[in-house]
Amino acid sequence: MALPPLLSLQDIALTFGGTPLIESAELSVSPGERACLVGRNGSGKSTLLKIAAGLMEADRGKRFVQPGATVRYLAQEPDLSSYPTTLAYVEAGLGPGDDPYRARYLLEQLGLTGEERTADLSGGEARRAALAHVLAPEPDILLLDEPTNHLDLPVIEWLEGELRSLRSALVLISHDRRFLESLSQATVWLDRGRTRRMERSFSHFEEWRDQVLEQEEAEHHKLGRKLVAEADWLRYGVTARRKRNVRRLGNLHAMRQQYRERQRAIGTVSMSLAEAEQSGTLVVEAEGISKAYDRPIVTNLSLRVLRGDRLGIIGPNGAGKTTLINMLTGVQEPDTGRVRLGANLQMVTLDQRRASLDPDATLAETLTGGRGDTVTIGGQTKHVIGYMKDFLFSPEQARTPVGVLSGGERNRLMLARALAQPSNLLVLDEPTNDLDLETLDLLEEMIQDYAGTVILVSHDRDFLDRTVSSVLVSEGEGRWLEYAGGYTDMVAQRGRGVQARIVEKEAKPRTDRPAPSAPAQNKRKLSFNEQHDLKTLPKRMDELGAKIAKVQEILADADLYSRDPDRFQKAMDALTQLQTDLHAAEERWLELEMLREELEG
Repeated sequence: MALPPLLSLQDIALTFGGTPLIESAELSVSPGERACLVGRNGSGKSTLLKIAAGLMEADRGKRFVQPGATVRYLAQEPDLSSYPTTLAYVEAGLGPGDDPYRARYLLEQLGLTGEERTADLSGGEARRAALAHVLAPEPDILLLDEPTNHLDLPVIEWLEGELRSLRSALVLISHDRRFLESLSQATVWLDRGRTRRMERSFSHFEEWRDQVLEQEEAEHHKLGRKLVAEADWLRYGVTARRKRNVRRLGNLHAMRQQYRERQRAIGTVSMSLAEAEQSGTLVVEAEGISKAYDRPIVTNLSLRVLRGDRLGIIGPNGAGKTTLINMLTGVQEPDTGRVRLGANLQMVTLDQRRASLDPDATLAETLTGGRGDTVTIGGQTKHVIGYMKDFLFSPEQARTPVGVLSGGERNRLMLARALAQPSNLLVLDEPTNDLDLETLDLLEEMIQDYAGTVILVSHDRDFLDRTVSSVLVSEGEGRWLEYAGGYTDMVAQRGRGVQARIVEKEAKPRTDRPAPSAPAQNKRKLSFNEQHDLKTLPKRMDELGAKIAKVQEILADADLYSRDPDRFQKAMDALTQLQTDLHAAEERWLELEMLREELEG
């Protein structure tokens, strides 16, 4: 028997500026359920999540939350201004029965001390503090809007594990495919103001979406043919049979409205790339380059990038990815060694900080450089309105100031402007931020078809697997190693993923009391996180073992596959995940136990 929902939205509708954004949306969240909410940029996903969180009122529809159920919402741009420090902000989210130590544990995991002043936080630090704030009380329902934005790979992988271990129900919006596939059990698709639901993980979404759209197209074709026949009847038969056929006339008008509704379905992004003349065979050659500031950034790196290569640069925040890419492209000089750029290079860089966008300029001015109303793509002139449509901008937005665009729209505009410039070397810094999944698909295809060379920085594991031919990985202390293949290939060769950069924190004397006369000797101890894991992992391993035994009992039924193939597949998927989790827990416990014995011995 299905459990009653903790939260439900029924027949939700909302209109902005006279245009319906959400027309008939449903959302239901049961205890422990994990659903992802997907849809195009601008489709209303974040708005629907705000309605679910009780932060916005719908024009129509019902919102229900089980009495006593706790809901926590992570916004894309959290506001911490009411709290002096990150610890105060996270502790403010705790309830009377919550574990007070969990606030410090989460901050430590997310690379924060708790003493940071909220007024001085960067966007990434604010996002990590906000994650700790919503995770600390372990609520009944977690509503997370793009939780991986501004996070590096080590934190993204930690967050996956943390969310998987919680008992909270989860509704998740994210552009990170790997993240969605790992965590979701159900998929809710918001499309043209309406929701559809699939009781399977996001890994099945694209196949399901394509089937739905193919069925719609077939129905649309039938509707078009019927509309022609009905219009013919209207011209020649309605007068003679007026009273008898008033209802049929009404049906014709309804069909026309339905046809118009189908015609206004959101279009697809159309990306084309303005390619320059071919570069030389050698694009970039680095010989023994090094760079250091207060610590080594790059140490004695030699690297060759040839025409047609797709090089991914990955590492934790603070590893020096931006400095490295600037040296490889000639923007910065290395301290030692040399970088040689190939002949006939025409480079286009995508600035993910969007600093080069003038907030007061219009979309049309940004794309044309303020010169006329056309852009030139691949030697062909195109009207700026037509080019805007290729990137899902409406003609009415041509005079819209850049400053009022959403994050996803600004990113699409950056892509549109960058791709309009002739190039044979593309340098992309976090190009996937704020892009919807359909736009990501087309960006991936464009990179694969691009005749030039690509150097990109990304924390999106799936995007790396689909686009790059090799990855350059930070190994710490300024060392960088190149691995063939994408992110998954690198993990297989290296034996582990990207780990967080260890930051040595200098102890600062308090101003309200004298510093000690002699510095105390620092002896390595288990951190709070390590102590917590060492204590809780045995119980976690027992729980996973019990769950594995239950799933194996289900699979022991020899007739299960023929009788219920869907249940069999779900059980197999669950068994694989549980065994993976158990193996990871055992490895972690063994590593910590050996470390404890070493420190105590």
